[in-house]
Order: sequence, then C-alpha cells, then structure tokens
Amino acid sequence: MTENSQQQPPASEPELPTQYAPADVEGTLYERWVERGYFEADAKSDKPPFTVVIPPPNVTGSLHLGHAFEHTLIDALTRRKRMQGYETLWQPGMDHAGIATQNVVERELGKEGKSRHDLGREAFVERVWQWKAESGGQISGQMRRLGDGVAWSRERFTMDEGLSQAVQTIFKKLYDDELIYRAERIINWCPRCLTAISDIEVEYQDDDGELVSMKYGEGDDTIVVATTRAETMLGDTAVAVHPDDERYKHLVGKSIRLPLTERFIPVVADTHVDPEFGTGAVKVTPAHDPNDFEIGQRHNLPNIAVMDEHAVITVSGPFQGLDRLEARSAIVAALRADGRIVAEKRPYVHSVGHCSRCKTTIEPRLSMQWWVKVGPLAKAAGDAVRDGKVKIHPQEMEKRYFDWVDNLHDWCISRQLWWGHRIPVWYGPNGEVVCVGPDDETPTGEGWTQDTDVLDTWFSSGLWPFSTLGWPEQTESLAKFYPNSVLVTGYDILFFWVARMMMFGLYAMDGTPPFHTIALHGMVRDQFGKKMSKSFGNAVNPLDWMDKYGSDALRFTLARGANPGVDVPIGEDWVQGSRNFANKIWNATRFALMNGATVEGELPPVEQQSATDRWILSRLNATVAEVDALYDDYQFAKLSDALFHFAWDEVFDWYVELSKTTFMGGGEAAKVSGRVLGEVLDVTLRLLHPIVPFVTETLWTTLTGGESVVIADWPVDSGFRDQAAEKEIETLQSVITEVRRFRADQGLQPGQRVPARLTLDGTALAPHEAAIRQLLRLQPEGEDFAATATLPVAGATVALDLSGTIDIAAERKRLAKDLAAAEKEKAQAGAKLGNEAFLAKAPDHVVDKIRGRLAKADEDIARIQAQLDRMPDAGGLAGRCT
Repeated sequence: MTENSQQQPPASEPELPTQYAPADVEGTLYERWVERGYFEADAKSDKPPFTVVIPPPNVTGSLHLGHAFEHTLIDALTRRKRMQGYETLWQPGMDHAGIATQNVVERELGKEGKSRHDLGREAFVERVWQWKAESGGQISGQMRRLGDGVAWSRERFTMDEGLSQAVQTIFKKLYDDELIYRAERIINWCPRCLTAISDIEVEYQDDDGELVSMKYGEGDDTIVVATTRAETMLGDTAVAVHPDDERYKHLVGKSIRLPLTERFIPVVADTHVDPEFGTGAVKVTPAHDPNDFEIGQRHNLPNIAVMDEHAVITVSGPFQGLDRLEARSAIVAALRADGRIVAEKRPYVHSVGHCSRCKTTIEPRLSMQWWVKVGPLAKAAGDAVRDGKVKIHPQEMEKRYFDWVDNLHDWCISRQLWWGHRIPVWYGPNGEVVCVGPDDETPTGEGWTQDTDVLDTWFSSGLWPFSTLGWPEQTESLAKFYPNSVLVTGYDILFFWVARMMMFGLYAMDGTPPFHTIALHGMVRDQFGKKMSKSFGNAVNPLDWMDKYGSDALRFTLARGANPGVDVPIGEDWVQGSRNFANKIWNATRFALMNGATVEGELPPVEQQSATDRWILSRLNATVAEVDALYDDYQFAKLSDALFHFAWDEVFDWYVELSKTTFMGGGEAAKVSGRVLGEVLDVTLRLLHPIVPFVTETLWTTLTGGESVVIADWPVDSGFRDQAAEKEIETLQSVITEVRRFRADQGLQPGQRVPARLTLDGTALAPHEAAIRQLLRLQPEGEDFAATATLPVAGATVALDLSGTIDIAAERKRLAKDLAAAEKEKAQAGAKLGNEAFLAKAPDHVVDKIRGRLAKADEDIARIQAQLDRMPDAGGLAGRCT
C-alpha cells in the first residue's frame, strides 16, 4: 500500500446521502474528469508510456453491449496504469465505415425520391459529410455515459486530413514496392451494395436451395454434372474430371455440346476435381466461381461473364434481363423440357455466402480490382508472434492467428463506392498509370482521370495504431506512444482488423509491431449463452440498463464475466446484483464514516492493533498482490471476483461487523480500528475504481478529502502478512458460521436473542467474546439458564438455552419426518443403481440423474442427523417451550 500524495484529511465531518443514486453523480463526475484533463496524454512527459487504441466504432453505430464490454476492459486497464504513474493514452476515434455509411445516406436520399447518381459523386460525398456532422458519432456521447477515460482532444476519424495523408502515403509506398497491383480476379460481389467485398466480409449460413443434375453432350459423349447455380451454366467453358478417373478418360480432350446454347466446350483433366464426389465431373464457369477460375487459368479457358453488377443475365437469348433467381428457375425448366435433367433435389441445404452489411447473397464475379500482395506482409505478421515480439493472450488463440496469416490470399482492397479514400491512381490518355503520393503533383491535362474506386475500410483502420499518432510525420506522439502497449479486441475481428494492423505496422514502422500484446476477449451473449440479435428478440440496449441500475453496475457485471477469449453471458438479474454491490459499498462506507473511519495520520503500530485489525490488513495486502497479478494476466473475471469477495465478505460482512463492538466501546482501541478501517476502505476503493469508477470517486473523495481517485496512487503490496492473525480470525469465523447455521436449522430468526454460555478460556477466541455475542445475538445467561444444546467448535463451547424459543418436541418430530423421507429416497435410488438390467438399458443422462439423487439424499441424511444429534431430548422441557 502507498502513501497517496493526493490524499488529504477531510476538512469537516464527511456526509453522504442515505442512498446511492447513480444518475445524480455520473454525468457531473465525468465532465469534471474531462474538464480537469485527467484523461489527456502528454507526449513530452518523462513518465513511462502506456498506450491503447480504441477499436474504432463505425460512425453509423451506437453503443451496444459488445462495445460496453470491450470499453469496460480497456478503461479498467488504462485507469489502473494512470494510477500506477504511466503516461496513459487511450486513443479514441471513429471509422468512416464505407459501405455502411453510404447505405445510410442512400436510404435518406431514397426518402426524397433520389439516388446518389442524381446528386453526382462530389455532391453525394458532401451530403455524407453533412450527415456525419449532424447524425454521425452518437456513440461518443454514449461512451461518456459509460465512463470511458479517453483522450478526447486526440479524437480521430479515418477520413480526416491526417489519416487521409497516411492512407495515401502507405498506398504509394506499397505500390512502389510492387506490393499493390491491379488485376482481373474472381471477387465476392454484392448485387445490393454494388461493390466488391473481401472474404472476411462474407457471412456464411445454411440456406435452402436446389441441387440439379444435368446431362451435357450427346450419346456416348454424355457427361452428368450437378450444380446449385444452374443460371451460371450459360458461362460454362469446360467440364473437368480427375485425370485418373477411368470413367471419363475417353472424353478428356474432346468437346461436347453445352445445352441451351450453340457452343461446344472441352472436357479437361484437373486434379482439383474429387472423383469420389457426385458424378466425379464438374462444370467449369471461370467468370463466376473462384475454383473454376483457377482451373480456367491452368487450361487457358475463356472467361464468359453472364451477369451484370445487379446479378441480371446479360447473355443474348430467352433469359436475358432476368434476375439470377428468375433465370435459375427458367433455365431448369428449359433443361427439363429438353430432357437434360437427370435429378433434382429440393430443398438442398448448403452453405451460402451473404454480404455482412446488407445480408444479400453474394455473387462470385470476375472483376478488375486492386489487390495487396500479402505474402511477405503476412509472413512478417506471423513471425512477429512466433519470435515473441508480440504475445497473444490467451495463448491458445495463437493457432487461430497462424491458421489465418499463414494461409492469406491476396487482399482485394478496391470498393465500388463513392464514400471512402479514393484510390490515388490516375490514368492518362495513352494508357499511362500514375500513383500519386501526398507530396506528388496530380496529373493534369486532357484525358487524365482518377480511378473511381475507393479503398476497403479495413485498409485505413489497419493504420490506426500509428496514423492516429501523426504518421507519416515523425511526431512527438509517435515517438512516445508507438508501439501500443496492448490491443484489447474480440477474437471475431482477429482476421478483419488485427492481422491488417500487424501487416501494416511492421511494414510502415521498420519492423516494429504495432503492439506488444494482443488480448482477445469473447462475445457478449444472453444469459442462456445465445447470440444477441434483434431477430432473436434478446438484444439489449446497454443504455437502458445504465439508466436503471447505473453505469458501474453494468461495468462490474461485464468485467466479472470476462474470462480471456471466452464468450460472456449476461442477464439483467446479474446487473441488478452488481447494483446491489455498489449499494453495499456505499452503505458500508457511509457506516464507517459515521463510526470514526479516517485516513488521518499514520497507521498505528502493529503492537497497538487488535488481531482483527492485523487480519484485515494482512488480507488487504494479499488482495492487492492477487489483483495486480490478475490484471497483468488480463484475468478480468477473476480479479473482479477477488475484489467482490474481499470487499463484500471480508471487509463489509466481517471486519466492519467485528469492529462494531470496538467502536461502541470507544477509547484508544476504537481510534486504532477507525484508522485501520479508513486505510482498508481507502485501498479497497482505489482497487475497485478502474472497474466501478463513479461510486468509488464519490466515496473516496469523501473519505480522504483527495482531489480525485482517478489520479490517486495505485495501491502497492507492502508485504505485511500476519498468518497468526489470519488463523485466529478464521477460527472466529468458523465458530460464528457454525452457530449461525445451527440457529437457522432450528428455525430461529436472525435477530432473535438466545441465552448462551461461552466457554472460551484457553483459546484464541477469548478476546472476541463481545464480538461473538454481538454477531450471534447471544445474551448473557440468566439464573434459570439451562443448556438445551451444546456446540463444541474450534476448542470452544457454545451452550444455548433454546427452551424459551422453540418447541423441541415438535422440531424433533419434523426432523424425524424429513429424515425418513431422505432415507426412503436413498433406498429407491440405491435400488435402481443396483439393478444391472436397468443400468444396461437406461440412457447415461438418466443414470447420472439418479446418482445425483442418491448423493443429495446422503447429504440430507447427514445434515438432518447432525441437527437431531445437537438437539436435546424433549423430556422434561416440553412444558417450558412456547
């Protein structure tokens, strides 16, 4: 633990409202923190740096539970590091979200009966900027609600001037190094968004379709192929078979007639074909399938495109102008009429790719696009982890990372959109191609035009760790805060974003990776483990829960579920439980302040402290050490749980309760415990602050008179441990727990007082008699005291006179009835488990259930028998019972 330079004793007796009302303090506290500049980062500081970038939310987005979860974890890390004395930068900003934003603005135009083409490119882009200024970025305000301690003065946008310069710079560098090229390849095309999308922007799901088998060729030259996309047969330029397939060797090299057309296509032999699948023959449509494109390249097949960008058939004939799905039905009908259909299977469930933005079925399409040659970049990204330059946490996620970066295909970076970073390439009237850097002159003169495409959004967000710090300029911020200390992000964008940043960071920053550690977390799910979705009806607006229970309650619930790389279930009752924890912190601190808790002066010497004082200080230091180790291992769930149980169980339920008798007694002992309690609360509130910042700020400043817990010192383990005191209080706890359990078993109310004789002489419990009586509601024995129950616990004896509190005869009768029921249950379960015929036939889950019943019956029998053994005979007492 530390001397806190910000800590001052309160000027007057502190006062707190009787109840904690989050809505009354959260907004005010957050604005005060921002106004005082607590979250800003100084590049000139000589403090060691700690840098984290926010995974930039889309400008179209609003705060969802996934954001709240991730932001809570990052905020906890940065708040702790700030308190530890680091120059801490949590870099905020937003992504321009090319497709998503363009879709939003196009929908707005649609309400006016217009399209972007009515405005033209320049006016449309201006309209998007206008929308961004008026409606975009509402998530910034919601982040404030959550308590995000970001450096707002450094907020960036992936389309702002500085980041645009960074994009143009790295494009030019990659182009000059021949790592960017333009080529005609098969891409994923969205007929709704009218743009190419990358492999990782395609979501696959099982759809009901049809599998149609059809005959190509005539007579002995007939061959059967199957497809789920019959409309593409108009673009077939071959049929492929495996070279070792004896069934088709006589056909290889021949040309056969393509149905519904006047064309003849060759039969080619290619090892890509699986002879065991289907008929062992596949139709080859190089312009509409990536595998077919590769076969076509190997066999010099022509590429025949049969659809336009809207997925409408363009081939002359009866199907021209039909949408792909209309054409599919029409072509199957025509083939059926021509006697070409061999088999039809409907429904045929198969995996189909959909645009992640608009959910439209994607169409593989041959298209001229810009590509990044990822081979050398991906190798560097893989080597950085293999060599230990970058750690992935949890380590078991490394395999997923390597599976991705070691098998990356070249990255299609061009998008057929108007909103985004326009590709900085110009084409001249005589076939010239010029890539323009930020310091280059743009070609002028007649016939020069700029490429119409924009860059994939992930291209600019891949530069985020260094472009936000001023790169390509060699700024003070870049020198101070690059590389980032840690990247906290979901495993779901390990491929989208993390790999891009690794490739670009290593390339642009001379082999220095963008971060030291990648800490991956899971996805937020509902309390039953189901994915949250509006369509499922289980989506939750985190603002609703913050309004109802406070931001701290939501944050603590999310942190307490955050095991590394594992999905996080969450339900409203859990948030309510965290609200109860915040209230417990409030009420316990309020009680402590009213009973002399103080941070004034030094801690009293150990010899002046009671065993209870030494116990809680020992436990406090152990908790500091445990929480530190768990923070360093990104074990948010475990550290939150450790803090919860220390604060609620050990501080509030035990130390505060055990200290009540000391406070009531007054004198020097009360002063010592008051100072110890003040120390414990001071440190506990600082430990809790990164996760529950608002309630701890209010309580800590009231307790200490300090300026703000945000800039207070992080607690440090002093090394103080007192094993003897810990053992003594553990013994005391066992006595109180055992007697409380007995009281509950006898049906006594918690506040009901019972006469008791305590025999504590010769035990470590002797100094604690007053506390034991206080906590157990045990009144002194009177003249007519008669021990009706005696409990030997931990070398001591607690004798209770229950004669005036319970009807012993009736209680023994009730317990005997419960015991008989438990024994009957045990006999029935045991008989079934002893029946070999039953065990041979019964399912495993049924047998497991019966085993559970048997174990429960054994537990009940032992518990009830122990209660009966502790209870006196009713003889001679019945008349005295009430």
